[in-house]
Amino acid sequence: MRRLFFLCLLCAVPAQAATRLALGSGEAFTFRVSAAFFFNAGEIKISAKDETDDNQPCLLVVTTTSTRGMLRAFYPFDARADSVYNLRTGRMVIHTEKSSSGKKKPTDTMLTFDYEHHTADFRDLVRPEKSQLVTLPPGDPMDLITSLVQARALTLKPGEKTDALVMFEEEPYELTFHAERYEKVTTSLGTFNTLVIQPRMERTAPKGMFKRGSTVRVWISQDERHLPVKFEVEFKFGSGVATLVDYQPPAPANAHPGP
Repeated sequence: MRRLFFLCLLCAVPAQAATRLALGSGEAFTFRVSAAFFFNAGEIKISAKDETDDNQPCLLVVTTTSTRGMLRAFYPFDARADSVYNLRTGRMVIHTEKSSSGKKKPTDTMLTFDYEHHTADFRDLVRPEKSQLVTLPPGDPMDLITSLVQARALTLKPGEKTDALVMFEEEPYELTFHAERYEKVTTSLGTFNTLVIQPRMERTAPKGMFKRGSTVRVWISQDERHLPVKFEVEFKFGSGVATLVDYQPPAPANAHPGP
């Protein structure tokens, strides 16, 4: 797993005939990460572009994460995650992650999905002994960051919820997205009326960050673009916030319609 703090900063709806992806080719988001006394602790970039895989139309979603400013002086961290989605089914077919962090051992993993057999082949290229075949619960999995962006496609109102499936390395997490409240948020891009959505682990026994009491929230603008204006991870020792500072809309033919 990427280092926990930046993985959590840096869950998808139940399985249907096809999941409607909330990203269009050419679309890009840049977030500034702040934590504790570090206003500019890091940067997260998410971009999408069309490509083909086995002659199937696909969308490649690339997420890059890195520390910035003073934090980078003693915690250098860089990561890249690539998720390939089949545009005919809306499902993620392959997900790769690579990261480096100073003197710590780098990470390099790959997940390949077999929906017919409800499995995912997890390969750890740095620690081969961790490689394994994973059984998938029902649902269409996404990585955490893409699924937070995917929340812009939900049509929830405060008090409503929907189930989700998120992959943390080789582990599937069955989550439930709760719409909490409407809230006004001001960023460098302007002031937005947003819907606050929180994923919770309540369908199964909590594990990982959820077992340790961490919470995740995403703020979705309630205009026609439904932008993920910011997302936050709270820990027992503090919190980290990623705020949208730059947005590039998709190419006109791939523009994201509102819910």
